[in-house]
Amino acid sequence: MTNNTDMEHHSEISHNRYNVLIEFAHIHLEFQRPELESVLSLHDIAIGRDCIEVPLPSSIPTVENYRPFLILSFDYHYAKEKFNLDDDGYVIQSDMSRFSKIDRTKPTIASVLSRCTLIRSAIELWGAGPSFDSCVEHARQLSSGCAGRITLENCMKLSSSWKITIHTLGTKFNREEQNDMRMKFAFFNLPGKVQMVNPTNEFLLIREVELDPKGTPLSQERDNFLSPPLAVYYGRVLGGIRDWRGNGRLDQFSLKKRSYLGPTSMDAELSLIMTNLGLVRNGSFCFDPFVGTGSILLTCGLRGGYCVGTDIDIRVLRGRSDEENVLSNFKQFRLNRPDLIRSDNALYHRHYRMNKPIYDVIVTDPPYGIRAGARKSGTKEEKIRAIPEDRRHDHIAQTKVYPVSDVMGDLLDVSARTLVMGGRLVYIIPSMRDFDVEKDLPNHECLEIAHVCYQPLQTELGRRVVVMKKVKEYDPSLRESYLSSVWINGPESAEKCANIRERLLEAAKLKPGYEEKAAYRKKRRQITREEKKKQRAKHV
Repeated sequence: MTNNTDMEHHSEISHNRYNVLIEFAHIHLEFQRPELESVLSLHDIAIGRDCIEVPLPSSIPTVENYRPFLILSFDYHYAKEKFNLDDDGYVIQSDMSRFSKIDRTKPTIASVLSRCTLIRSAIELWGAGPSFDSCVEHARQLSSGCAGRITLENCMKLSSSWKITIHTLGTKFNREEQNDMRMKFAFFNLPGKVQMVNPTNEFLLIREVELDPKGTPLSQERDNFLSPPLAVYYGRVLGGIRDWRGNGRLDQFSLKKRSYLGPTSMDAELSLIMTNLGLVRNGSFCFDPFVGTGSILLTCGLRGGYCVGTDIDIRVLRGRSDEENVLSNFKQFRLNRPDLIRSDNALYHRHYRMNKPIYDVIVTDPPYGIRAGARKSGTKEEKIRAIPEDRRHDHIAQTKVYPVSDVMGDLLDVSARTLVMGGRLVYIIPSMRDFDVEKDLPNHECLEIAHVCYQPLQTELGRRVVVMKKVKEYDPSLRESYLSSVWINGPESAEKCANIRERLLEAAKLKPGYEEKAAYRKKRRQITREEKKKQRAKHV
């Protein structure tokens, strides 16, 4: 996470403080810090106030590429009061309890951090440095600080078992070389037996190397000589396991395993990140005004939220059958059923009572017309026909095109009206390369931007997850004024979020070989249609 570091900084990692090394997965890079800060805030912890970020050690003056590590340093007395530092016996669970439980009176650090979707692991840091020797020397001084001395004493139980794991990135070492690395830390003289499977304490030695922008380790073999590490870390694994993302903990929520999906269903990983950014916790009142197949609302339920979703399309709310619908997904994960309402977000103020804010968080993926266009109540016809009484029970109301500029204006207006003070709006907005966050993001006088995280999808296209916090009470008499000032540059900004599909096609046509590829795809579609016709004819 930290790019520029002081080569001699490792002396700043004081053994009088409780230090934790966090390792992130190399994915959604811009989301990692905002998600961590959001999860910590659920426990009333703020970086800079309750803990500090210590620069990473480095064997070179400047590291240009991303580093997947971050060191948090706590005052020991604060950490002892806030957390249960005796991590023995606490193991990260694979069930849904780890996604929602944040109400422990005195949690372990692992139970707090493991809620972060993008954290791979965390260790209680005993030593760190830009080289093996400096890391070993730093670890030798562990008992010289009050925090380090107590930390070491907690691992000196005769009944404890232990092992040391070597974690190297992009390099291979044989068993003899790995044992030599382990022996450098033999001075700790740990009691108890060595146990390779399920030990009481697992110690991790990390040899960090430089990574390229894609997360691939840069070549370590230069002139038949192994390049020195970028940094070396040693410490005790927290949470009982090394990889918090492994063993199916995220895969169990994969879209492939759900009974009901649609073309716009949000992937589970990003949905879980969004609910963390929204501070969804046990009992949070969560709302998705464009619920669709309920993929985002489902992760709100996994976090322990009470879920309400609306959509203008009654067909997507009803689903394909009794076994394939939004409710069947919630039932699959043994979650409380959500409240689903056929409703038009453009007319929210006419559908619901608006005299009191009720939602803790609004999490949604508004329709922008890339895979599904936005619709609102209305018709192109000048003369509106009344619906006969005998048809009202299953009537599907007519809809018309819902401009993206109005979609965002209404979303921010509804959020400002219905969120409690301090409540969060989390939404996704697609954008091309010419998108300017400062000028082109929609805004509202009652909401302030907390985070903006970018995810590249193609060379030309990406999407941003925007987090907004309610900071001012909504005045209904100013509704028109609020709506008129949503877009700083007016239609110009709105157009950058609209017509994305058309703009992508225009960009694709400029690339060499587009006509040939388009003709080949058209031919393949024709062949597929003909094959489907033949298959249907066989069954008739």
